[in-house]
Amino acid sequence: MIMTWMIVGMSVITVFVKAAIFVLGDRIVLPPLLKQGLAFVPVTVLTAIVVPMILAPHGQGLELTWHNPQLIGAITAIAISAFTGRQLLTIVVGLVVFFAWQFALG
Repeated sequence: MIMTWMIVGMSVITVFVKAAIFVLGDRIVLPPLLKQGLAFVPVTVLTAIVVPMILAPHGQGLELTWHNPQLIGAITAIAISAFTGRQLLTIVVGLVVFFAWQFALG
């Protein structure tokens, strides 16, 4: 029961914050330093979600071996992104390498 109330509470807070920003719109003036810091939030959140899935896909410690298809796919995607800068190509090649590696391992 407490989990339900926690979820409801988090939902209410999220809706309130988003609604306040939407309603107040341009009337809220954020300091430049805060705006600069907020620009890094999406990258930081995405990194916090993705990195544990890559480095410890089974949740039981780091798997930094060639037996980890997530790691191989991520390294490939990083290399493709660094050399080409093309997002769609990075995603497609990373996924192809991941699934091929996973299939090859059995």
